[in-house]
Amino acid sequence: MTELILWKNRELERLRRDIERVFRRCCVGFGVPLSLMEFPEAFSVNLTETGQDLILTARLPGMKPEDMDISVTENSLTIKGQTEEEILDEGDFYQRVERRFGSFSRTISLPCRVKVDEIEATYKAGILKITMPKQQKEASRGIRIDVK
Repeated sequence: MTELILWKNRELERLRRDIERVFRRCCVGFGVPLSLMEFPEAFSVNLTETGQDLILTARLPGMKPEDMDISVTENSLTIKGQTEEEILDEGDFYQRVERRFGSFSRTISLPCRVKVDEIEATYKAGILKITMPKQQKEASRGIRIDVK
């Protein structure tokens, strides 16, 4: 069953990338700057699975840990955050300044259940790493039914 979920997630990610590529081509074709098309929630995420854990890494450059809100259920993880615009010194001469600011939220479906009480998160050099221990699968139990 996990193979089906992984396949589905891969196909959905491929579809998202294809749609994003089409929007980028349309924007360039109509002369709309790409910076207007950037979505603040479109940060990159990697989700890997080991024997005991799910490990999520996300690139969130320029964030502060106190500006992140991470919540998890047994089968989904939500990352929310707020980035603020930097104040520029008025005395300097800038040729071009590009900054991202605003709020973002992203929910990631997890391929298996996790132990929510044992999750650990670290943030270093713009990389958020969340380690989520997997719950052990419950053994199938059967009961005998007498036929009369």
